[in-house]
Amino acid sequence: VPQHVWRINLDTPEEAHQNLSFGAADRWWEQTDLTKLILASNKLQCLSEDVKLLPALTVLDVHDNQLTSLPSALGQLENLQKLDVSHNKLKSIPEELMQLSHLKSLLLHHNELSCLPDGFGQLVNLEELDLSNNHLTDIPTSFALLINLVRLNLACNQLKNLPADITAMKSLRQLDCTKNYLEAVPSKLATMASLEQLYLRKNKLRSLPEFPSCKLLKELHAGENQIEILNAENLKHLNSLSVLELRDNKIKSVPDEIALLQKLERLDLANNDISRLPYTLGNLPQLKFLALEGNPLRTIRRDLLQKGTQELLKYLRSKIQDDVTNPNEEPPVTAMTLPSESRVNMHAITSLKLLEYSEKQAAVIPDEMFNAVGSNPVTTVNFSKNQLNEVPPRIVELKDSVCDVNLGFNKISSISLELCMLHKLTHLDIRNNFLTSLPEGMEALTRLQVINLSFNRFKVFPSVLYRILALETILLSNNQVGSLDPLQLRQMERLGTLDLQNNDLLQVPPELGHCETLRTLLLEGNPFRTPRAAILAKGTAAVLEYLRSRIP
Repeated sequence: VPQHVWRINLDTPEEAHQNLSFGAADRWWEQTDLTKLILASNKLQCLSEDVKLLPALTVLDVHDNQLTSLPSALGQLENLQKLDVSHNKLKSIPEELMQLSHLKSLLLHHNELSCLPDGFGQLVNLEELDLSNNHLTDIPTSFALLINLVRLNLACNQLKNLPADITAMKSLRQLDCTKNYLEAVPSKLATMASLEQLYLRKNKLRSLPEFPSCKLLKELHAGENQIEILNAENLKHLNSLSVLELRDNKIKSVPDEIALLQKLERLDLANNDISRLPYTLGNLPQLKFLALEGNPLRTIRRDLLQKGTQELLKYLRSKIQDDVTNPNEEPPVTAMTLPSESRVNMHAITSLKLLEYSEKQAAVIPDEMFNAVGSNPVTTVNFSKNQLNEVPPRIVELKDSVCDVNLGFNKISSISLELCMLHKLTHLDIRNNFLTSLPEGMEALTRLQVINLSFNRFKVFPSVLYRILALETILLSNNQVGSLDPLQLRQMERLGTLDLQNNDLLQVPPELGHCETLRTLLLEGNPFRTPRAAILAKGTAAVLEYLRSRIP
């Protein structure tokens, strides 16, 4: 910086020497001190301590230079209200800067700061503070004293947590913590009554805080985290919310209370694990944008998602009517079904070798059914569409003849030892139950060819299946399976059909391409990015070929 710039208040300008006709009224340099100095976008590597010769400065802008430090004399510019030192190479800030009690705007973004002076709280008049794109790992607790701060930007740093003290910033309207390493947000954040915009994208959050006091919050951005659960408590107080952005998380369901957000205009839930939506979403009066792509939605067809928000809302509204006309009430469960109701069909048992007791909403299978079998060899059992909580223990009596068992559409949460003893079993249907795992004892079912486990609650591919080498068909759609082992699958030389639609696979292992016995591989409705839909649409052979091409 040329020396005469620093001395502009002190020296008589050149033109005054040349033109002696200046009257007292024209001698501007004697009446006014410099108040604004803009030195932005130059190649300055340092600023002179002579900056103190400009005590009247209210604005100093040196952004976009190559400064590695700031002069301590800055602390003497007691009238300074705005200081912009962004886009430099600053590694630290002088303590003296904390003396600038009139400072309203301090821009420090895009530097190399790894820590801040403890005395930061002395800047009590600060209204705007931008510290984004630095290397900060924590925030001084004295931040709590910045009670006039309106906008705080901490994005793109290395913060692992936020001090609960920042909740004392009573005037804060905008808080940006995008792209840090936050695993949680202080619960006290919920008391920040002035907050209007909160950015928490690209962190490591597993849940959202509750917001009982944030009555003015208009925008909440929390995409690209690891949020699994969205509770009613997270939402119900946010009366002013107009933007809710939760894309690229692991949210499984959306609470009905979302319909309380009457001012919501934009709702982004893309790329989550949502399988069903509350139809009441259709009643949000202001909603203009709804993103749902990349979810394993079971009730909404893919082509409907592509028709845009208005069509989608219309569809959701139409389903509310259906819900009212067909309430999903389950019939009352009776612990024991009377013999007169069981109506044992002897003809089916003796001629068709079929034992059937289905669609009775029964909690247990009556003993009469098993008693009636006697010595008849039953090959097929159908106990589907009841309210069974367990595999009927007496099924083991049929072990020498039964090949086909259907226990679908019940409430079974685990497979019993008795089932594992049906050594002639070839077909097993347990779809639409509450299973989360299969017992290792199922390895004894050496003749099992077809198993249907769709619409259960598996989070991992049941490992025992890899060891039942007779399996030809595995149906596992509409679960929450996150991974599978292609090397073990390859050992299953008879496996021709594998259905994994609508699960939580984030990636498809390329080695799956080696499972060349597969004739049908169904992967639609998972959150993985590749193979893309266009490849999936070409069929199994094309998918396997694509996967083989990706093997490193």
